[in-house]
Amino acid sequence: MKKPTTSAKLKLRSDITKYGLDRTPHRAFMRAMGIDDDAMKQPFVGIVSTSGEMTPCNMNMKPQEQSAKEGVTKAGGTPRLFNTITVSDGISMNHQGMKFSLISREVIADSVELVIRGHAYDAILGFGGCDKNLPGIMMGMVRCNIPSVFLFGGAALPGRWRDRDVSVLDAYEGVGAVQTKQMTEDELDELERTCLPSTGACAGQFTANTMAMVAETLGLSPLGSSMVPNVYEERKDIAKSAGRSIVENVLLGGPLPRDLVTRKSLENAAAVVAATGGSTNACLHLPAIAHEAGLTFTLEDVAEVFQRTPLIANLRPGGLYHSLDMYKIGGVPSLLNELVQGGHLHDDCLTQTGTTLADAIREAPKPDGQVLMTLDNAISDSGGLVVLKGNLCPGGAILKVAGLKNLSHEGPALVFENEEDCMEVIRKKLYSPGCVIVIRNEGPKGGPGMREMLGATALIYGQGMGEKIALITDGRFSGATRGMCIGYACPEAAEGGPIALIENGDIIEIDAEKGIINVNLSEQELLKRRTEWTPSDHSKLGGALQKYSALVGPANKGAVTHSGNVIWKHEKE
Repeated sequence: MKKPTTSAKLKLRSDITKYGLDRTPHRAFMRAMGIDDDAMKQPFVGIVSTSGEMTPCNMNMKPQEQSAKEGVTKAGGTPRLFNTITVSDGISMNHQGMKFSLISREVIADSVELVIRGHAYDAILGFGGCDKNLPGIMMGMVRCNIPSVFLFGGAALPGRWRDRDVSVLDAYEGVGAVQTKQMTEDELDELERTCLPSTGACAGQFTANTMAMVAETLGLSPLGSSMVPNVYEERKDIAKSAGRSIVENVLLGGPLPRDLVTRKSLENAAAVVAATGGSTNACLHLPAIAHEAGLTFTLEDVAEVFQRTPLIANLRPGGLYHSLDMYKIGGVPSLLNELVQGGHLHDDCLTQTGTTLADAIREAPKPDGQVLMTLDNAISDSGGLVVLKGNLCPGGAILKVAGLKNLSHEGPALVFENEEDCMEVIRKKLYSPGCVIVIRNEGPKGGPGMREMLGATALIYGQGMGEKIALITDGRFSGATRGMCIGYACPEAAEGGPIALIENGDIIEIDAEKGIINVNLSEQELLKRRTEWTPSDHSKLGGALQKYSALVGPANKGAVTHSGNVIWKHEKE
């Protein structure tokens, strides 16, 4: 990176709040916060954090925030710390609270924009730790398009139980195992107390770790930063270094988020999701991040990349290992280097420091052959996620095939109008092998809020039925979901999608190798049912759910709530 100029010679966005006679009251507020004349001359860096006690994912961030502040100060910037919300997918799981999880992503992005533009800050350094706050903060950064660095708070350490590594996924699936007498309640209690031994995000390749890898790949995070565990002291050094680099970015004028988030880098990010068997939620978040940059990157675009990218990371839930193991063998740079060597990434994309990806990862460690495979020994020829299309889901649906033994299924539909009704049947095991469970009215608009179904899928898997039935929903899944589970069905039921027209006993055909999902009904029969269908009324929901339902778009375009490519006319972009 070039040597920065002095801040005194630079026109800053924050200057609008500092200079002139009519800014006397503004400066008085600043002086009340301990900002002296020298600090006023420097770039104001907004440090946004999701730190709090709502979830273990967002704890232990305070030391990282303080290190970031120190880095900003030493580099000649003035740090301004503020918080935003987060909703825990884990604690909101399997009840009405989950409707508010995906909505929180939009609130987080909006809150970043509100503070950054309202206070005219010069840069953003953001900390995220849980499923929706990672993409939410990244979306806010791309929307504001000022120098930005994103830092993942880090994953939890895996637990150790009965001589094997475990995570919270084992606790979810243990519930079903108890119900089928494969585990005792005492054993599950022991597992519950062991599976999450530290603060940090879920240890497997679930949504948080997937999106942390995405952040590195897009260039929004420093390379090598995401797989460092939450409780490791190394995270403080990463934060301090990021504080220094964000001030340098201000003084140099970039790279800016929209220099980093391009069509090529989005394809790279999708490739990383596929190569690691990552969370299906990335298929929602990548289009949403692209949308903030004014780019169209849909579910079908993601699917194209998945189909051409081999699965080479042996990570849970489809594989055997956790993020700590990935950290030990070289982290994301090792993965990126192997994919670049095979021609699966655009190596001319920019990284956080402004260098190209090819130059930045040249010295990354080679795959170890256990956690990370070489391309010539790939786990699968195509990525761990596939998009299915057909007369049941003409807009597409997503299936995570990593770890699946069977890639096709055909059976009669067992239809539920919501998650609660389905869970009641699953708990009592009142379903048969070979059936196709359909949970509808759980999409972005229909939920509203697009709940994830890990409670249902983990229970099914724990009951030993994970590959004996299929499940289809217009809701979404956790990164921890495994089995023949198909989500994000588009169009959703609330929009009159074919999933709204399915009846008990209809035969549904799924073929992941061919990318097909069909219901064995004629066009005439579907048309007849459509004329008899009545949409749900959400006009009296009230609060956040009503606003979200009125604004949200379809899942295959990211479930976003505004027109995209925000350029504020009062700001020099």
